[in-house]
Amino acid sequence: MKLSNLVPAAVVGLALMALAACTESQSSANPPAPPPPPVSVVRVKAQPVSIVNDLPGRIAPTRIAEVRPRVTGIVLKRVFEQGSLVKAGDMLYQIDPAPFRVQVESAQATLQRALATRTLARQQADRQKELRQRNISSVQDLEAATAQLAQADADVAAAQAGLDAAKLNLQYSDVKAPISGRIGRALITEGALVSGNGAENLATIRQLDPVYADFTQPSSEMRLLRKALKDGLLKSPADGQATVRLRFDDGSEYPYPGRLLFSESTVDETTGQVTMRAEFPNPDGDLLPGLYVRVLIEQGVEQAALTVPVQAVQRDSGGKAQLYVIGKDDVAELRPVSAGRTTGQQVVITKGLKDGEQVVVEGFQKIHPGAAVKPEEWKPADNTLSSAQNKADAG
Repeated sequence: MKLSNLVPAAVVGLALMALAACTESQSSANPPAPPPPPVSVVRVKAQPVSIVNDLPGRIAPTRIAEVRPRVTGIVLKRVFEQGSLVKAGDMLYQIDPAPFRVQVESAQATLQRALATRTLARQQADRQKELRQRNISSVQDLEAATAQLAQADADVAAAQAGLDAAKLNLQYSDVKAPISGRIGRALITEGALVSGNGAENLATIRQLDPVYADFTQPSSEMRLLRKALKDGLLKSPADGQATVRLRFDDGSEYPYPGRLLFSESTVDETTGQVTMRAEFPNPDGDLLPGLYVRVLIEQGVEQAALTVPVQAVQRDSGGKAQLYVIGKDDVAELRPVSAGRTTGQQVVITKGLKDGEQVVVEGFQKIHPGAAVKPEEWKPADNTLSSAQNKADAG
């Protein structure tokens, strides 16, 4: 091939390469727009939400009794096992009964003598009455005999009371449990001298099933709740339907619900708190007196509350709450809102959100205000795990 024929071919090749390079440059300069990123959203819906307050409290026994001696004597033995459960009437200590048996025998003898004296006095009174009817004795003799009989009756009553007291002291030599419950440690030992008039405590019994939970609430919170109830913003739970639950300091929840007994009618002057008391069953003995707990009490129901998951709430640099709300044409809008109380894993939004709007729960790192997104229904993690578990069980 001649040189004159090669030159046009080379020119044509260079032109094609330049055109391809230009086309590639234009393509890289205007890449195709990426698809909208998917985000997980929830559609908010107005619904009743219980107002549950988390308040500090302490466990207290429903009944507490200090075991004290009622007679004076030497303790012969301790019958109970320390830390065990006792029933009302169980014997705990035995005080030496010998002196009290002697007192009972002496009182019985005194009663027998008084009975014999009364018998003689009655016979004399009957005889004087008969003689008086026959006009043989004087009125004075009859009156004297009647008085002696009355005195003999009084002596018998006194002797009977002395016998009853002696028997009671003999009975008190067996120190018994006044209530049922768990008894603590023994505070005296065998051989100790105890006094019926003393202040010594032999042991303490606490009834621990059920138990009380005493807790406090600021009077300001209670006043706001009552105002909201009065204004119709909240609905009070029906009698017997308000739930009270316990949570331990490690975050675990006590399995048995309780019931609210009462709230004090006065405010503590030093703390501004109102004391309330609830009762809880304690069949397993997990609740001990003095234990610190958190009391979860339902104090009202908001009829049309808007809630979102906790992770949906964002915070600006000033700490104010805001939400990503999906607007028209699936465009994300960062909107400031007012966040209220937290109920479980949900936050009540009191201002800035409307019923039926979609709120972003997951996928914040992919979006910014004004960005187009692809909304997808949010599925909580616990639901996902339970579904996976159900599938595994079915397989």
